[in-house]
Amino acid sequence: MTQTVLAIDDSQEIHQLLKVRLKNLDVELAHADCGFDGFDKAMACKPDLILLDVMMPDVSGFDVCRKLKATAETRNIPVIFLTGASDVEQKVLGFDVGAVDYIQKPFDSAELNARVRAALRTKRYQDMLAQRAMIDGLTGLWNRAHFDQRLHEEVAASARYDRPMSLIMMDVDKFKNLNDNHGHPFGDEVLQAVGDVLQDTARTSDWPCRYGGEEFGLILRETDLDGAVVMAERVRKEIESLQLLNKAQLVPVTSSFGVVSSTLCMNPCDLSSKWMIESADGALYAAKEGGRNCVRAAARM
Repeated sequence: MTQTVLAIDDSQEIHQLLKVRLKNLDVELAHADCGFDGFDKAMACKPDLILLDVMMPDVSGFDVCRKLKATAETRNIPVIFLTGASDVEQKVLGFDVGAVDYIQKPFDSAELNARVRAALRTKRYQDMLAQRAMIDGLTGLWNRAHFDQRLHEEVAASARYDRPMSLIMMDVDKFKNLNDNHGHPFGDEVLQAVGDVLQDTARTSDWPCRYGGEEFGLILRETDLDGAVVMAERVRKEIESLQLLNKAQLVPVTSSFGVVSSTLCMNPCDLSSKWMIESADGALYAAKEGGRNCVRAAARM
């Protein structure tokens, strides 16, 4: 998988040199000519590594690094400083503000490649560990921790860019009875099958998650209430059609759904992940009270 390296340096000569020296690595090289532009590009493309010049005319590399490390979206991107200086104090300051390494100009090709490869290898390993920590072990869906993080980010983006997003909360009907009557291994099989339905039905821009126990969540980016209800109904029908056998007996499985959209929030100041979850849970409760195996949408509030 190709990784992205962002070089932030005011020298076009350095950019050309990096392009030549890194051509043998499987990387996509992006560049920015100043610190402010570099930060914006880092926010936009989320590179796997940043090569950052220390001395730039608009802002120092140290200040750019501080801002990168203070921003949630860029905090975990490794930074290697590029510098023509060799004094120890400057290197210590670079490490203090969050850099992982230093490369001194003029570059030695072998050293440059080795340091970039090492930083990218570490980043790939860290990303792998982080992703594993966000995956539910039983269903393979995103877990509750990732659900909370992603919902917060999507709600914030919805408010910032005035675009709709929706949330579906659902759980398996009478799941305790399934466990009691057919055993916990079969209950796990049901949860895995429901997870597969969510994974197969969700779009690439959606975030299917296991919220906890037999409850699941589906975060829908750029989707209004009508679209979310259609999606929930599609998932409901797929779960209802599951053919799950236990001891040669076909066991029916159904689910109930609560749906909410950011467009239902009358006061933009009230829109939050907490508001979305509470609203969807309220609609889910209404679905259960309405006989289960159905979809209910939250009311405008």
